[in-house]
Amino acid sequence: MTKGTTKRMIIMLIVAGVIVGGVVWFQGFKNTMIAKAIKGQSNPPQTVSTTVAEVSRWQPTVEALGNLRASQQSSLSAQIGGIVTAIHFESGQKVRAGQLLVQIDDAPQRAQLAQLQAQLGQVQAQLALARINLQRDEAQLKAQAVSQAVVDTDRANVASFESQLKALGEQINAQKAVIAQASIRAPFSGVLGIRQIDLGQYLAPGATAVTLQQLDPMDIDFTVPQSQIDLIQTGMRAQVQSNAAPDKTYAAKVIAIEPQVDPSTRNLKVRARIANPSGALLPGVFATVRIDDGQPRDYLTLPNAAVAYNPYGATVFVVKDEGKGPDGKPKLVAEQRFITTGPTRGDQVAVLSGLKAGETVVTAGQLKLRNGVPLLINNSVQPSNSPNPQVPNS
Repeated sequence: MTKGTTKRMIIMLIVAGVIVGGVVWFQGFKNTMIAKAIKGQSNPPQTVSTTVAEVSRWQPTVEALGNLRASQQSSLSAQIGGIVTAIHFESGQKVRAGQLLVQIDDAPQRAQLAQLQAQLGQVQAQLALARINLQRDEAQLKAQAVSQAVVDTDRANVASFESQLKALGEQINAQKAVIAQASIRAPFSGVLGIRQIDLGQYLAPGATAVTLQQLDPMDIDFTVPQSQIDLIQTGMRAQVQSNAAPDKTYAAKVIAIEPQVDPSTRNLKVRARIANPSGALLPGVFATVRIDDGQPRDYLTLPNAAVAYNPYGATVFVVKDEGKGPDGKPKLVAEQRFITTGPTRGDQVAVLSGLKAGETVVTAGQLKLRNGVPLLINNSVQPSNSPNPQVPNS
């Protein structure tokens, strides 16, 4: 190989090495820049609103929504069918227990009753005569003027008439009961609803003639979750409010608790009783029940909107200060934290563990967060955090 050929090969090798080195360097530079770009795009700052977890004094309270119902209510109807011959009430009238309201034609039943009473009179006369004959024959038997067979016959006649008398008495009582079923009476004192019958109308057995409701006192039925079962006891005092009477609070008392939890809702049914002498409350009205229990307690509280509830637990995002960033401003990042929640009060929830007083917690924007995401805080808009939120009137 000549000196010129060797020189050319060396130059080619140098050029090839420079080219390969340039390609390798470029690929490494490109990968580095792509990684930086991806890293820069993976955690862009997210704007959130925040609040500071603070300790508040709470009165342990059970609040629930319920429906008012009459303490006694009934749809009044006749047990037998017939033509309505008399109506002794007006729609919406107050009535007393036992008051006659509706009379159904009972003429056929009364006629049959008269026949039975006539038969009763005949049997009573025959029985009286049979007893006289028995007494006379018993006296003659002692003087041996009649035989024992005659006396035995007299005794059999007396027993027969006594049996007939008893049977007729039972038939008469049964007939009187049938006649009583032809009239509708108020089973308890209360207020009648709208009349649903007219004179001369045929009223079928079981058909409603009018409704009757006892409005004083009233009952309210409501449910509480199983987590608050230990806060409810029979005899506890309660307060009831309704937008039907927005400026008034009614005193109530828990009178009954369902002995089992509804397996479909995991709620417990409770009934409280309310005095309603003015009749301002009506059945079917929607109302709020509040029951206070025990002494006030201190709880660490957050707005309910700050908590994310998941099947595996409740979480919040805490704002962590990691010093200052390259621009000299505080570097704030998100940190997900599992917490244990307790009772609620309006828009607030108590935190039993997992959080300390004074820590800053994200209240809005959690869906776009994960651990380590930089944060920008804008608290110009905050979620509701009222212990006693009010529904505005429309």
